[in-house]
Amino acid sequence: MMSVFVAQRRGLHACSWSMPRALIAIVTFFIAFSLVLLPMESFACACGCGVFDVGTAAMFPQHSGAMAYVEYDYMDQNKNWSGTSRAPTQDNDDRRIGTSFLNAGLQYQFNRRWGMTVEVPYWQRNFKSVDSVTGDIVSVNHGAVGDIRIKGRFTGFSPDMSTGLTFGLKLPTGDTHYSGFDPDTSIGSGSTDLLLGAYHQGNLTADHEWRYFAQAQVQEVVAHRAIYRPGSEIVATTGIYYEGWQLSPNIKIAPVLQLNATYRSHDGGSEGHPEDSGYTRLMVAPGMQMDVGHVSVFIDVGLPMHTNVSGNQLVSSRFWRGNLSYHF
Repeated sequence: MMSVFVAQRRGLHACSWSMPRALIAIVTFFIAFSLVLLPMESFACACGCGVFDVGTAAMFPQHSGAMAYVEYDYMDQNKNWSGTSRAPTQDNDDRRIGTSFLNAGLQYQFNRRWGMTVEVPYWQRNFKSVDSVTGDIVSVNHGAVGDIRIKGRFTGFSPDMSTGLTFGLKLPTGDTHYSGFDPDTSIGSGSTDLLLGAYHQGNLTADHEWRYFAQAQVQEVVAHRAIYRPGSEIVATTGIYYEGWQLSPNIKIAPVLQLNATYRSHDGGSEGHPEDSGYTRLMVAPGMQMDVGHVSVFIDVGLPMHTNVSGNQLVSSRFWRGNLSYHF
């Protein structure tokens, strides 16, 4: 993650909006706002992992150069949910999907206009379900490389790089054939997805101590297997953070508060189970970032405020995230 403090150290404060920056920020806001208003019963999803694809302003580059990072996320889907409330356990043959996500990434900003990011994930997943023949609960554990993401970035709208567009692909590199896993719970989706996003950040106060950001990403399948087509997904995040805590010239701490909205359409294909896939969710995520020289540490926990799913699905009550990055 790129430090939220780099811009302050280098004097690159957000200036007044130009038309492209204002337009992107407005579009990002309305995408997030519309997720809460759209008819919830028409949405679908299987995993909910897309919440980890967007983050704080710490992910936005502030200058040219490289950053390497490793991120650990955890999600334990162990409660059966239908519509907007908890449902009986026996209504769903799936009983638990516990996943540890380990992502290694390299971000490189060639200049003030262009950059790119490559992220390689490794997932460790425990899947418990009811055997359709014996009626026993079967537990399967599997770890493998997931779907690699490659994204470009354009930040040439203003000198301070506070507004950007992202574009790229999620590649079908993850395992889709491990015994005991369904297509919608496998580590790999088996699809090639187009990734399109936008973000903006700026100052809330004249002293630059309170800042805000908004980010949104659309994930759309462009190629998939006949048996399974993952639903399209939109994830939008907005948040504020405080930069007034400085323990020393080289150590800063920033509390962060985010609001995250997620939408994913129904899965498809002969094994896609559209009637039991998809949801909308609104989530609040308090967190903290600390910068020590070239090293940044970020942690947060996502707390769902509202969840509405199609059919019966397993949901998680917490979303944990920790990120360690080094800025070259």
